[in-house]
Amino acid sequence: MKLVFASTGTNLEAALDPRFGRCSYFVCCDTESKEVSSVSNSQNLNAAQGAGIQAATTVADYGADYALCGHCGPKAFRVLQTAGIKVICGVEGKISDLIKEFEAGNLKEVDSADVEGHWM
Repeated sequence: MKLVFASTGTNLEAALDPRFGRCSYFVCCDTESKEVSSVSNSQNLNAAQGAGIQAATTVADYGADYALCGHCGPKAFRVLQTAGIKVICGVEGKISDLIKEFEAGNLKEVDSADVEGHWM
């Protein structure tokens, strides 16, 4: 299972970023191989518009099964959903802890965005 986290840092000890489209990094974790990598999201940090769409495209390009974030806007959610990526939002904490929660079945996917567009 490939999980992608909106993150404040580049490793499993980083905290989840509450923002999806304007997070600093995406931390990518394959729960089967235990491989971890990170991708900078710097191109979207100061984007005037389209940050969520571009961020969702980055996550889709990774081949994610799940995107985990604090909050997800409607445009990003729509792109993720179209790509077949399940979204878990409304979570917070250290990524390593969230992986454990996910594997224990304690994190549930959502069926819609949880904030309006252009949320900061």
